[in-house]
Amino acid sequence: MDSHPSSDYSESTKKVNLNSVDQSDRDALDLAAMGHEPALLRRFNIWSMLALAFSVLGTWSTFAQDLASGLENGGAIAILWGLCLVTFCNICIALSLGELLSAMPTALGQAYWIHRLTDSSWGRFFSYMCAWINMFGWWTLTASQMAFMTNFLLGIKAMFDNKWGGASEGWVQFLVYLGIALAFTLVNIVLCRRDKALPWFNNIVGLQFGTLFIVFCLAMVISVGVRPDLHFQSADFVFRKWINQTSWPDGVVWFTGLIQAAYGLTAFDSVIHMIEEIPSPRTAGPKVIWLAVAIGALTGGIFMIFCLFCIQSFTSVLNSPTGLPFPQLMIDTVVLQGAGALVTLFCVNGLGQGVSIMTTASRLTWGFARDGGLPFSSYLSQVNEFWRVPVRVLFIQGFIIALIGILYLFATTVLEAILSVSTIALTIPYAMPIVTLLLVGRDKLPPGKFSLGRWGPMLNWVSIIYCLITTIFFFFPGSPDPSPSDMNYAIAVFGIMIIIALVSWFVQGRKTYLKTEEAMVEIFRAEQAEKDNQPHIEGILTTKLT
Repeated sequence: MDSHPSSDYSESTKKVNLNSVDQSDRDALDLAAMGHEPALLRRFNIWSMLALAFSVLGTWSTFAQDLASGLENGGAIAILWGLCLVTFCNICIALSLGELLSAMPTALGQAYWIHRLTDSSWGRFFSYMCAWINMFGWWTLTASQMAFMTNFLLGIKAMFDNKWGGASEGWVQFLVYLGIALAFTLVNIVLCRRDKALPWFNNIVGLQFGTLFIVFCLAMVISVGVRPDLHFQSADFVFRKWINQTSWPDGVVWFTGLIQAAYGLTAFDSVIHMIEEIPSPRTAGPKVIWLAVAIGALTGGIFMIFCLFCIQSFTSVLNSPTGLPFPQLMIDTVVLQGAGALVTLFCVNGLGQGVSIMTTASRLTWGFARDGGLPFSSYLSQVNEFWRVPVRVLFIQGFIIALIGILYLFATTVLEAILSVSTIALTIPYAMPIVTLLLVGRDKLPPGKFSLGRWGPMLNWVSIIYCLITTIFFFFPGSPDPSPSDMNYAIAVFGIMIIIALVSWFVQGRKTYLKTEEAMVEIFRAEQAEKDNQPHIEGILTTKLT
């Protein structure tokens, strides 16, 4: 890089009274330190962002969707005590990422942090790989929510007609999945036309989600309590029962059983990728991340305690005619008609959650395109002036996610592998910037308004160890000597993702990713401010306002 940015910066440096600058200007100029002009409206506040994060995390509803996994892989011990372990580790990750977010609040998130901390050719490469893995994770998470809603919507019909075979017909599933994908895309576009529509939508979804949590818990416990033909399980079953219905040793099952809790507490980085749409991101962002994890874990744990107390027949739940354990649990407790009404409400709210998940995925994809990481980045990074949202990204992303649904017509095993890889593809980008921070030294972290201080190294190491162990065990197949149906094809899907990312790097990414002139100049200026022991916003404010 030539010396012009340095001379321009030093010649124009004058003291600026930061307190006299409006918060919106501070946020805009702060964003300039990451090499970007503000393109999205800061339409959220801390409460609407918390509602979005809580809904995207969707812990208790995710536990309901994935009830069989926890029951078969460890039972109550893995479900509840495993959740305690996962919660502690995810709080460590949330705090670690919150510190990085406070220092560098940009939609690209983890990938940008790696590049900024290393500022080297290998750092840019790992940043690029992190962005691809993270983007794949959000795409597959969106697809998994669509698939869950597809199964639950068709399961409502199957609840009332056990002989109906449409719920297992591939073409029926694909059409419903396709309709959901289109709806999610269009709702995301239309809601951004008005400034307050998207935040209010997320407020409503978050409020419904919290209300349904209370309704489901009360419905189960009241029904079992007043009906003489039903009974509560013992406290020993709820808190101490170990169930291993796999061929793996108990020690392995303890770790594989964590996937239910891990999946339910994954995706709190939604705040990171939405950070350019909230004022005061350096203080609000970290707070929302750890609050979302804490609230999600609390509601998820309470919900599973109610479910375990109210299970009537372990066999009935796992071998439901609908193929869905949670609706069967509701049928066993609140009878068919009540279960149908509650599961319908569950689906309505689940569709709202899916809209929020796609919102987050689109912001990450847009951020990656804005930094030159995708093919046709200049085309994809445009924000539509009328809809005030990256419409092109939403349509392209929606199309790619819709293509995943084609697997309903051919190989459901591969579809399941793609959906299950979402937890892995989100967990790895959590660890990558934390590892980078420890490698380069925590003293290299740019100044932010949220710091872990002396607790930082310990929380960082706990985060890394957790991510490493869970990623390894989540690749395990269903048994030590698996048949084709027991194989875990997630590792093959993940491998294909890595190959796509590598090919993209050598074909295009190494030439364009984070190579725009504006980004390089602004990053240089921010680094100069940090070397002078100034808050990096001061350097940007000084340059821009003069």
